[in-house]
Amino acid sequence: WRALAAFRNGRVAGDAHRGGLATIDAAARQWRRRVREDASAPAELDAHVLGDLLIHAFPDRIGFRHATDPLRYALSNGRTARLFDDSSLRGEPWIVASELRFEARDGLILRGAPVDEAALRQAFPERFSTGDHVRWDADRRALVAQREARFDAIVLDARPAGRVDPAQAAGALTEAVRELGLEALPWTPGLRQWQARVQSLRAWMPELDLPDRSDAALLATLDQWLRPAFTGKTRLDALDEATLGEALKSGLDWSLRQRIDTLAPTRIAVPSGLERPIDYGLEHDGSPRAPVLAVKLQELFGLGDTPRIADGRVPLTLHLLSPGGKPLQVTQDLRSFWANTYAEVRKEMKGRYPRHPWPDDPWSATATHRAKPRGT
Repeated sequence: WRALAAFRNGRVAGDAHRGGLATIDAAARQWRRRVREDASAPAELDAHVLGDLLIHAFPDRIGFRHATDPLRYALSNGRTARLFDDSSLRGEPWIVASELRFEARDGLILRGAPVDEAALRQAFPERFSTGDHVRWDADRRALVAQREARFDAIVLDARPAGRVDPAQAAGALTEAVRELGLEALPWTPGLRQWQARVQSLRAWMPELDLPDRSDAALLATLDQWLRPAFTGKTRLDALDEATLGEALKSGLDWSLRQRIDTLAPTRIAVPSGLERPIDYGLEHDGSPRAPVLAVKLQELFGLGDTPRIADGRVPLTLHLLSPGGKPLQVTQDLRSFWANTYAEVRKEMKGRYPRHPWPDDPWSATATHRAKPRGT
C-alpha cells in the first residue's frame, strides 16, 4: 500500500516494480467504476485502515503481540506466527496476516497489516470474552485456574482465579491424559490383563460385540469413559486403581462383565486342586497372544487334554515347569506331550528332583503340588 501511494504521487521506491504498481492502480480504477465510487484513490491512508478491512477476509489470522517477543504473535486460530526480523510490523499490538506460511512450530508472516483494537472490538464484539479457565500445567503437574480475557484462542490477559470449577477440572485433567498418554493413569498388571482379556475376546468371539478397549480406542474416547471419573478431582494422582477400573468397564452391563469373567477367566483349576493364573497379552498390532498357563508338570498328572477357554475355542499354551519352577516344555497338545516327550523329561528330571513324583504312567498318577514325604 505504501508503494502504491508513493506511485500515485509520482514516486517509486527503489525495490518497487513500476509496471506492477501501474497494473494494480489500473485494476483499482476498474473496481471503483464497478462499485460506482466516483472519488479518486486517496494519496494516503491511516495506518490501520488496510488492516481493519483485512480482518474480515482473514478472521482466523488476526494476531496479538507476544508479551516479551515483539516478533511473535498469537493467532486467533490457536497457532503462533513470527515476523521477519526487519518487518515494519515489528511491535504492533494487533496485526492481521494476509499471507502466511505454516511451519512445524511458528508460522511465518509473509504479508500483513496493523489492526486497530477499537475497530476489532466493533467488528467482532462476540469474539471477546472474559471467564475462568482451568488448564493442565505440565511443568508443575497440576491444574492452574485463571481468569482470562480472550479474543478467540488468544489469551489477552490472565490472572489467578479462585475455586476450581469441578466440570472444568475434569475436562482439564482429561486433556492432560490426552497430552501425556494413557501411561499417566494408575494402571496395574490386573487392569492391563483385563484389557487384554477384553481385546482377546473381541477377536475370538466377535458375536459378543464387546467395546473396543485398545489404547488407540481409549485415547480417542477419553471424554466418554475417563472424564466422568475425574469428577470432583483436581489432581491426576487422585484417580486410584478402583476408579480407573470402573471407568474402563463403563458401558458394560453386569451380565456382559460376567461373560468376560467366564469366557476369559483370570485363573483356572488344575488337577492338583489348586487354581493357577492365566496370562493374557496383546501383540504390537493389537491381536491377542495365546493365553499362557504356567504350571508344574506334577500338577497335571491324569489330565489328558489341553485346557481351553472362550467356550472351548482357544487352547491354553502350557508352560510345563520343573519342581524348581524352570520351564521344561511349552505345548498346546498335552496328550502328545504325555505320549511322546514325558518319558525323556522323566529320565532327565528324576535324578535332579528325587523327592518329587515321576511315575511311569502319568495318565493314572495322582496330581500334586507337593514333594513326597521324607523317607518315601
